[in-house]
Amino acid sequence: MKPVTVHAPPRPSKADLEAAVGRTIPDSIAPDLDVLFCGINPGLYSAATGHHFARPGNRFWPALHAGGFTPRILKPWEERELLDHKCGITNLVDRATVAAAELSRDELRTGRLRLERKVRRYRPRFVAVVGIGAYQTAFERPRATLGPQAEGLAGAVVWVLPNTSGLNANHRPADFAQAFKALHRASLAANSKPSLRGRSS
Repeated sequence: MKPVTVHAPPRPSKADLEAAVGRTIPDSIAPDLDVLFCGINPGLYSAATGHHFARPGNRFWPALHAGGFTPRILKPWEERELLDHKCGITNLVDRATVAAAELSRDELRTGRLRLERKVRRYRPRFVAVVGIGAYQTAFERPRATLGPQAEGLAGAVVWVLPNTSGLNANHRPADFAQAFKALHRASLAANSKPSLRGRSS
């Protein structure tokens, strides 16, 4: 069976972006993944194109490659290929907004409960939340820092990564590479320790 070729979507117009407010993007998810990456919520560019982390300048896809998760830098519209590498993508909040700052505390905390249900259903080894501020609010851990967290989620290890948005000026490409590499090393190590999946939340 020949692989399906996925073409780049057209660049959204201003009207396309305005119409994308409130839209959702389907998860790229499957059972028993090594890592389920969890974004905050779709931006308008991603919602307009229908692909995760799609805005030009977002560092997610380059960081995945630099961290060792993919053999090349995938394009956002190639996101289904990520499943071949035992990784998936979801979001804390489904609805698209101009900025994540528009989300309320209640929305983020409700998103955590939704995420927990997905983790129970799909059983990933790791859940990697991409954005420390969103994690601190959604999980009610205001003092949390980047990296592995002391408490898991429905049997998965929780790991927090820096927000890969191009608006995040606090981290350089090397910082993202280092953060993603640390997660990749941990996920590889976990594959040789099946008991890790039973870690409680």
